[in-house]
Amino acid sequence: MIFLKVPYAEKDEAKALGARWNPTRKCWYVPDGKDKEPFARWIAGGADAGADAAKAPSSRDAFGAKPVIGAKYVELPHACNPFEECAECRPKLIESGWLEAHQAVRKLLAGL
Repeated sequence: MIFLKVPYAEKDEAKALGARWNPTRKCWYVPDGKDKEPFARWIAGGADAGADAAKAPSSRDAFGAKPVIGAKYVELPHACNPFEECAECRPKLIESGWLEAHQAVRKLLAGL
């Protein structure tokens, strides 16, 4: 699914091409499996944004589908769980300050 930035005046054109409306996020999108080429002008960042977004090291704002990266975001070299011990990722988490921030939050929550 690729989200689109369709101006209100062009919504009928996007719908005619096969775009669908997502009422929760209040935006148009291209359904999976549909050719994205006809929607290139509405894809944020150009025609290849859908492919680039999948590679981008970020999380997504659940409402607006906007990339969001926090101050303590760390891209890990492999798909491990940062909340569990991983010998390969631990040095990177320590170096970035993520582990210290995580422990501080856990300590704060434990005191509630």
